[in-house]
Amino acid sequence: MDPGVCVLELLGVCFSLAACLCSLLTTAMPRWLTLSTELLPTESFELGLWGTCVVQDLGVTECRPYDSLLGLPPDIRLARILMCATVAAGLIGLSFSIPGIHLVNSCRRTENFEAKRILKMLGGIFGLVAGVLALVPVSYVAHLTVLRFFDESVPSVVPRWEFGDALFFGWTAGCLHVVAGFLLVTSCLYLREETCPLHQSIPLNRARITRPERSPSRRRTEYV
Repeated sequence: MDPGVCVLELLGVCFSLAACLCSLLTTAMPRWLTLSTELLPTESFELGLWGTCVVQDLGVTECRPYDSLLGLPPDIRLARILMCATVAAGLIGLSFSIPGIHLVNSCRRTENFEAKRILKMLGGIFGLVAGVLALVPVSYVAHLTVLRFFDESVPSVVPRWEFGDALFFGWTAGCLHVVAGFLLVTSCLYLREETCPLHQSIPLNRARITRPERSPSRRRTEYV
């Protein structure tokens, strides 16, 4: 097998694994948006997909989950649904791509070649879908945050929400999912069919190889 294809497969799986971890962190982190006020400089507020938190300078953090899904703001509700779909699509793509790489079963038969290729192709497609699903809610929340931050109709004394760490993790997860899917799909396009050569059976009864007898005249001439 071409070593370049093996490298593409390994890179695709590694990027897919890192993207799944970043997606999980983005979904679970409460720091999607942060807010700090001049009236209470010792406290800051954090807004996430599952609740809000109050962080004090002493290191004490108090979080409160949301009461209901329907009572959430539309952007947070959409982000929660799409991020859960991102995690699911990323895990499904990873479960498809791992059995489809060359190193999982280096000796493949002809009938297994297409199956492994289809698994890897599905893993790449699910990776691309997960990347799009991750980039949409993160970019949408960031876009609304920018609009609200520079809204001139709101007085300047009113505190504004700013970007949190989870948004940057979400952008990283989306880019990693897209790169992983692209690498897996590309490795499928450059993959050539290879069969595992069957071992030939060794006969138990081998024919004895006899050396030809030398003639007496030949033996006498050897000593002359």
